[in-house]
Amino acid sequence: MTTSNRAEVLASLPSLGDENLRPAIQAEFKASGQKLVVLDDDPTGTQTVYDVPVLTEWSVPTLRSEFENDLSCFYVLTNSRSLGEEAAAALNREIAINLMDAAGERPFRVVSRSDSTLRGHFPLETDVLSDELGPFDGILLVPFFEAGGRYTIGDTHYVAEGDTLLPAAETPFAQDATFGYSHSNLKEWVEEKTGGRMLASEVESISIQRIRTEGVDGVAALLESLPQGCVCVVNAAAPRDLDVVMLGLERAELAGKKYLFRTGAEFVASRIGLPDRAFWRPSVTSNKTGGLVIVGSHVPKSTVQLEFLLEQGGLESIELEVDSLLTGEPDLVGALVLKLVAYLQAGTDVVVYTSRNLVLGSNPDSSLAVSRRVSNALVSIVQQLTVSPSFLIAKGGITSSDIATRGLGVRRAKVLGPILPGVPVWETGAETRFPELPYVVFPGNVGGESALLDAVRIFQDCR
Repeated sequence: MTTSNRAEVLASLPSLGDENLRPAIQAEFKASGQKLVVLDDDPTGTQTVYDVPVLTEWSVPTLRSEFENDLSCFYVLTNSRSLGEEAAAALNREIAINLMDAAGERPFRVVSRSDSTLRGHFPLETDVLSDELGPFDGILLVPFFEAGGRYTIGDTHYVAEGDTLLPAAETPFAQDATFGYSHSNLKEWVEEKTGGRMLASEVESISIQRIRTEGVDGVAALLESLPQGCVCVVNAAAPRDLDVVMLGLERAELAGKKYLFRTGAEFVASRIGLPDRAFWRPSVTSNKTGGLVIVGSHVPKSTVQLEFLLEQGGLESIELEVDSLLTGEPDLVGALVLKLVAYLQAGTDVVVYTSRNLVLGSNPDSSLAVSRRVSNALVSIVQQLTVSPSFLIAKGGITSSDIATRGLGVRRAKVLGPILPGVPVWETGAETRFPELPYVVFPGNVGGESALLDAVRIFQDCR
């Protein structure tokens, strides 16, 4: 295993400037008249933004209404990471076609937002978007996400665990049953994921050295010189690195260039020049019902956080046995719901979690099918609730997406902001099962050992 000390690596890089570039980015983006459309393959991509809408359906009238307002961007939750390749391709194609119809004369740019640990349908999704919305002068690959400890340095993507940087391919994320990979160098990763269609030697990159020593002019010059249609890796070790790139991008676009973006969550706030803001906090509430935590994610970090919550949180706990679910044990969900409702009505906070024995299929598609069946059970639990929880925390990308769209019936939510680094909170709309519910979209791969309990405590302290 190859590890590096995070502080030492970051200290070895050229120094950062101290000027706040966000106001200039925001002004230039607004002056361009563009709308940024973020196609999010799971709901965790709203981690760095606030006061923006998230759509869970993409009919032309719905999209048109977003192009007609004054907001800089909006998200479309595709949840395509939970789909097979054919379905993911069809979904992206449908959204792209609808966007062109809905936008009219309004210029827009598309971000294909995916996992900062490199899991997802790449290059499939960018291929489809390029076919429908291109041609593009280049595809910028930007997985940097500081709150999650994801850094791209020397074209290698790293995941931080405490003070240690670990190449992404040496983490459990790279062993994903559906989206696994073997290369941490992003140029080699692109070659791997494209099956050799694009060689590592053909992938361009913007280095941190260029960003920090040549600045906006150097970045703009490189972007304008990219070979047509290439993939370009954007290195970044701090949000300001992205801010410099965004100003260079503005100049390149003014020169007539057009790019597609495959990114982590950090990119969006930088692209629209969104100012930093304090963490979101709930107001004091008179709601006397209990709060609900649902944990579906099986990544090791989620399991560690769940175990800490169970040991230290004092919450009531209900386990959903996956083996029993898959073998069709009768009324398993119904019995669970009866117990859950009783706890919530009594004002007791509850955690519902799937058993930790990860059940996989014989191939990636069957593994996704198992995951969908488990997620369907969690959705059914929420659909059968007869009492609104005072808050709802959903742990895991597929889990939080399915609960939002099918469990709660979210069609358009408002992002309130992060409650913890990398953990966004939505406010559900009037159309939902429980309107104005604080809904915490908690990524499976974000936060330290106590993070899940920390989120619960924030709500408990406001009672």
